[in-house]
Amino acid sequence: MSGLDTPVSPLQPLVEGPGWIGIMSQWVAWKVLHLPQFLGPEGEPFWLWQRGRHAPKDLKAIAGIGYKQSSAHARVLCQRWGLTYIALEDGFLRSSSLGIEGDTPMSMVVDPVGIHYLADRPSLLENILQNPDSLHPDELQSARQLIDLMRRTGIGKYNNAPDLDPADPLGREQPLILVVDQTAGDYSIPGGGLCEADYVRMLDVAIAENPDADVRVRIHPDCIGGQKPSCLLAAATARGVPLESRPVSWASLARRARRVYIGTSQAGLEALIQGVPVTCFGLPFYAGWGLTDDRMPIPRRQARPDLVQLVAAAYIRYSRYVDPLTSLPTDALTIARQLARQKAQDAEFAGNITVLGIKRHKQHNLRRFFSSRWGQLTFTTDSPALLENLATKRGTLLVWAAREPASLKARAQAANVPVWRIEDGFLRSSGLGSLNAPAVSLVLDRSGIHYDAGAPSDLETLLEHGDFDAATLAEAARLRERIVALGASKFNLKSDADHRVRARPGQRRILIPGQVEDDASLRCSITALHDNLALLRHVRSTAPDAWIVYKPHPDVEAGKRCGRVSDAELHGLADQVLPSTDITRLYAQVDEVHTLSSTAGFEALLRNLTVVTYGTPFYAGWGLTQDQQPLTHRTRRLSLDELVAGVLLRYARYNDPHTALPCDAWHALTCLSNPRPPRLSHRPRVRALLNYTRTMLGFRRAVAPLKD
Repeated sequence: MSGLDTPVSPLQPLVEGPGWIGIMSQWVAWKVLHLPQFLGPEGEPFWLWQRGRHAPKDLKAIAGIGYKQSSAHARVLCQRWGLTYIALEDGFLRSSSLGIEGDTPMSMVVDPVGIHYLADRPSLLENILQNPDSLHPDELQSARQLIDLMRRTGIGKYNNAPDLDPADPLGREQPLILVVDQTAGDYSIPGGGLCEADYVRMLDVAIAENPDADVRVRIHPDCIGGQKPSCLLAAATARGVPLESRPVSWASLARRARRVYIGTSQAGLEALIQGVPVTCFGLPFYAGWGLTDDRMPIPRRQARPDLVQLVAAAYIRYSRYVDPLTSLPTDALTIARQLARQKAQDAEFAGNITVLGIKRHKQHNLRRFFSSRWGQLTFTTDSPALLENLATKRGTLLVWAAREPASLKARAQAANVPVWRIEDGFLRSSGLGSLNAPAVSLVLDRSGIHYDAGAPSDLETLLEHGDFDAATLAEAARLRERIVALGASKFNLKSDADHRVRARPGQRRILIPGQVEDDASLRCSITALHDNLALLRHVRSTAPDAWIVYKPHPDVEAGKRCGRVSDAELHGLADQVLPSTDITRLYAQVDEVHTLSSTAGFEALLRNLTVVTYGTPFYAGWGLTQDQQPLTHRTRRLSLDELVAGVLLRYARYNDPHTALPCDAWHALTCLSNPRPPRLSHRPRVRALLNYTRTMLGFRRAVAPLKD
């Protein structure tokens, strides 16, 4: 998402008329979690119990997996009853993991004409490519963005492996030729005009045509673990051809190659997208259009689409997508960004990651943010041998910044162990962290922490030196407007308590948000005022005629932290005390916010209020606030949108607590504005069982998720 509020174009039904879609595959009914969404335009999918001489009432089509033997009975029934057969297959941006590992598809193709991997007949995709000028400008623009994203992130159909190490010399000392293996029995092999023996011929040709190169066979991921047989494993071994079977992403390998040889695999398309020449021995759907070196003719493919048009046809128009965060239909770019986010998290936390000092009942929150399919996340307590053990494993230590042991930094430096610090994000949750509300946002800082202005931090470096292009600043502006419109804040404590500020008309109105007095952000702040009472006294002395509103910190109100100011102490200092009040309702009623270092000052900036700081918060010193403490090392003058872009779009990270998937700030806002308690029916395995039951028994269901 980017806050543009551009709704996904509604899909047009490929089979006209009312009715329902028959399902005859147990695999489809059980494994394709979002089958109703993928088939939504055509009709509700239900199990086809009646298979006699006459079609059941209101049945309009039958859907099955491609044109494999498992769907033969479905096609026979369609012919008998005069109905349309709809071929279903995985889409080209399928999932984060392999289908064989049980990961449900985020993308599928729905084809009532044929199927893309059968070259002996047209398909819906081929029909689109025969007339590339019919593609809309917005589809072409989406294709350009998708190509750029795939090149930058290396995502593809499957995304279960990390990228090749940049320091690996593969393809740099000698030209690299990759010959792509496929699983024996793959239906796309005969569908593309080949047999398994043709793969051996392809390998021999690749060797003969590239005598100066390092020729390697890329073994199919499903064959590496022995789950499926290989077309090329035996031939490559017999010829002494090296196998490229390392668990690394295909895109990162393909980029190193001078040329890629394929039979019918989608790997050839992904190599084309990476800018690598491709030789096709069979007839995959992307061959025959002038973009590949084809060793088998297909005369009926007369059009000459360019790469952008090919990607627009295959990824943008032909494929359908469902957002795993919302279970709603979406577009290719949304899925691509989601796959890229998951891959980035996996890559960032690969290896041995140890988290220090987190209580057991809070560890699940951090697992969502910092776990990796390619790493090991463990939790521990401090001990004399901790750093030595981590150094031996070449591990990284994560610590909650506010609870970092005083000696840890020096000990870690001596052991050469990286220490990364964690803290709550700026749009944290719907409820207090001290009451175990699940976090939607956290921050991770490799050099310091944002609230400590006495030492460098990743955020300060980003704000001082980062580049923010026009698109990023426009997104930041939209995000800021959405936050204000939704009344979002750090903890989003909605309340019906009285929130009216009772100042006289024209009277200067000042809001002072209370802070937790032993909080690390206050302890690290450079200031002569060190508690709420001192701040109240100072503001009253400098603004004797102002109407001062004091809002106690919610953790203090809940009795979880210290910082309470008694009624007697407040007398004469605050004109109005508003406990248990939604702070976002106060911002529109005041002129200024005075704070030591509270995040409320940042929230007030989003609403264009005057903010006076008496400490050294992360948003001070950039020319946007009136600062009582100098921050001379912050020399850059930022616009408000640059501050928002740095803080909310680049520094903070977000995760959906219901799906445990990484997300962006826009989806985090949706979670915070529509908080839902966890429901048993939202758990993946339970949802799969409910989906299967409804399909088998014919229960209708809402395509959109249930609302609380």
